[in-house]
Amino acid sequence: MSGVYHIMWRGANRQEIFHDDDDCNRFLDILVKYKVESDLEIYAWCLMGNHVHLLIREGIETISNTMKRIGVSYASYYNWKYDTTGHLFQGRFRSENVEDNRYLLTVTRYIHQNPVKAGIADSPNEWRWSSCREYYSEHRDGRKLLDANFIFEKISPDQTFAMEKFKEYNEKINNDECLEEKRRRLPDEEARVVIKKLLGPGDITRVKVLPKAQRKEVFQKVKTIKGVSQRQAARILGVSPNLIFRA
Repeated sequence: MSGVYHIMWRGANRQEIFHDDDDCNRFLDILVKYKVESDLEIYAWCLMGNHVHLLIREGIETISNTMKRIGVSYASYYNWKYDTTGHLFQGRFRSENVEDNRYLLTVTRYIHQNPVKAGIADSPNEWRWSSCREYYSEHRDGRKLLDANFIFEKISPDQTFAMEKFKEYNEKINNDECLEEKRRRLPDEEARVVIKKLLGPGDITRVKVLPKAQRKEVFQKVKTIKGVSQRQAARILGVSPNLIFRA
């Protein structure tokens, strides 16, 4: 999968960049403008008070150029409306490549669950300023911003079934780690010590030969460790990442 990026932009010094509905609507209008001009595909989005998450496939220009134009356009609007000057965003946007279908779905869920994990919504579709409601067919945005079929087709050719499974997946409690959390990840040496301490006496390399039920229980414990990604844990324990994802 090429050209697909998870993007996050923060306000400078974590300042608010959306103060009211007009600000959110203006940002989405700008996004639509450059979606058309740059031939982007947009798979998920969420506007929070001081940051933005986007899941985008770049179009006819580099994602850096497109995001720069979006940022300049919104900052100009913001500075005009609030009579301010200077940088609105905290430097360059942060991004990561999305390289496979599993991570594509993970990032989509992560973006939609941002308000839930921030404690400002009880469920993803409660938050007005994300693509979640449109995925659930609870809201049709006249802007035609979202390319939901790309995600649904990864689940099933039957769109009704795909929508049901997507909703189930999208609302599942998880420990997803995407982009910003990766900065707090422990190096393997420290992660190995923490995993060993959690599991108690014994050789952690023996985990992979435990009975299935016992092994699943170990994986579930490991998934709760802060700063240790599931892929990293799989590498340390010598097992397939899929075994930990599914535990």
